[in-house]
Amino acid sequence: MKQYYRIGIDLGGTKTEAIVLDPDDREICRKRIPTPRMGMSATCPYEAILYSVHQLILEMTALIPSGKPHTLGIGIPGMIDAETQTVHNANTTCLIGRPFQSDLEKLIGRPVRMENDANCFTLAESLQGAGRGYGLVFGIIMGTGCGGGICIDGKIRQGKHGIAGEWGHFSADPQGAECYCGNRGCVETLISGSGVESAFFRKYGKKLEMQEILRGYREGMPEMAEVFEQFLENFGRCLGGLISILDPDAVVIGGGLSNIEELYTLGIERVRHYAFHRHIKTPILKNRLGDSAGVFGAAWVGIGNSIS
Repeated sequence: MKQYYRIGIDLGGTKTEAIVLDPDDREICRKRIPTPRMGMSATCPYEAILYSVHQLILEMTALIPSGKPHTLGIGIPGMIDAETQTVHNANTTCLIGRPFQSDLEKLIGRPVRMENDANCFTLAESLQGAGRGYGLVFGIIMGTGCGGGICIDGKIRQGKHGIAGEWGHFSADPQGAECYCGNRGCVETLISGSGVESAFFRKYGKKLEMQEILRGYREGMPEMAEVFEQFLENFGRCLGGLISILDPDAVVIGGGLSNIEELYTLGIERVRHYAFHRHIKTPILKNRLGDSAGVFGAAWVGIGNSIS
């Protein structure tokens, strides 16, 4: 059986990370760079992102011993539509409608396995993180946006349309704030960092970052406390409902908001209130691999797509 080196690229909204793993999953190199965005480059953000990822691939490939087979996986903040082969449902909106996978494959002359970033996160945490040893793991990314993924016995469940686990765009409040996807009151508008910040602005006309709202809540400031309490309530209702439907063996939370300790105390209390069971025992866990889970997952999703 061949032993493959693995290259993983995690394309995020603010950072892009690359990794090279040897056949024993030992880290050879890891590198982070800012993700190009409007104002950083004279070129179109899409073209700049394409170039940036291409250069990282070339750099990582050069670190693999000559003649050794390797795989290549890339996590993106969206999905590749099976029919059009273009990106959709991406919160990095300049990717939407673009043939990112085929454009990249043309540049490097090799096949690329692309996967949703939340799926990469969930796979990594299932194999080597907080979800290890559990059969059905639901992974949540709570950061600027909100995504989800399902991993069953160490394998990503994509679903018929490739959207399995995409709870961030379930409309939990039809009268709520408009989401970029076109619906109102999506989970993402309720429990993402940007969603909570927007809720505070709508209510009080002030722009505060999530960390400022959290700090004000902890200091007992009424305005911040009201918005943060609603955030915890929304978290409980959304995740409680999801557990009622999926009944996973474990839930693992990632993204910047996963560091909010109240989620694992007050948040879990709300989840138990909304889930359709009197004694919910579902482990709701903080990730173990940190914000690098996605790049490990990207490296592992490339397995089966070898390049000699």
